[in-house]
Amino acid sequence: MWREVIRESLTVTAFVFVIMVVVDFVDVLSKQRLTTFLKSSRLRQYLLAAFLGATPGCLGAFMVVSFYIHGQLSLGALIGCMVATSGDESFVMLAKIPQTALWLTLLLFGLGLLAAWLADIILNALHITPLTKHCLVERFHPEEVVPIFSFQSLKRNFSSFSFHRFLLLLLISFTLYLFVSGHIGPPCWNWVRVTFTGLLLVSLGIAVFASEHYLEVHLWQHIIQKHLWRIFLWTFGALALIKFGLTYWHLNSFIKTHLTWVFFLAALIGIIPESGPHLIFVFLYAQGLIPFSVLLTSSIVQDGHGMLPLFSASLKDSVLVKLFNLAFGLCVGGLLYMYGY
Repeated sequence: MWREVIRESLTVTAFVFVIMVVVDFVDVLSKQRLTTFLKSSRLRQYLLAAFLGATPGCLGAFMVVSFYIHGQLSLGALIGCMVATSGDESFVMLAKIPQTALWLTLLLFGLGLLAAWLADIILNALHITPLTKHCLVERFHPEEVVPIFSFQSLKRNFSSFSFHRFLLLLLISFTLYLFVSGHIGPPCWNWVRVTFTGLLLVSLGIAVFASEHYLEVHLWQHIIQKHLWRIFLWTFGALALIKFGLTYWHLNSFIKTHLTWVFFLAALIGIIPESGPHLIFVFLYAQGLIPFSVLLTSSIVQDGHGMLPLFSASLKDSVLVKLFNLAFGLCVGGLLYMYGY
């Protein structure tokens, strides 16, 4: 059992790592156009906030919080972003339940738009004033890094070959070997193995051509040191708990007889502003133990690390966002739950 848990945990962690590298790279390349897109229209605010929230990872949510703190977005737009986002769990869902993850992302984007519109109406009707003293510090945006695929970049990078680049190349190459040889991932060649192999080759190219600053700040300090080990530990813990529960605690029958409590538990755990605890519901859904409504409720209420920057700016607004998302998640998820989905 433990060998299977470790193998699956390594597979999920490796997939998440590669997806995060590719997403971060694309985000950095398009950052200047993305951050200047915001206009005065509420509809544009909602669209941008929901879109950034629906993108995998926490960076999109961090950007929306920054826009809000600087007075460029309404509180409703911020709420819509947090409804649409699933934090790092979105990467894990892409690895475990890719088809469901894509449909869930589209659904969360639509629900984010609806939540943003409803939240602003309700807040205005109740005369609730959000953050009024906006932050005067420099706006959040990544370092000005533009990795370029060129011979000049290749020559510059390997003329002073750093230890960080060596470790990244070794890590990605070893992961590629494990996946191609079938030690992790699917046992035979299918679309999952082909897709993952292609993504690994892309990430290998990024590690070769990207600037030293980009590798150290974005890939090493952010993705590996802050996210990767947590994703592995939470994935391992969630899988071990499920495997152990199915084997010794009769978890299957317990969930079926107490599914309503599991539904409310998914919403309450979603309040935690942390990526990790919510993974249990992703794996429970992947095992067919909970319905889609429970997974949707968890995804609506939770927002990964996205809310953390807001707590330092306004505790009041943070509580408002969490309360609205909890109520919205219980209403939407509860309707689907009552109809058997």
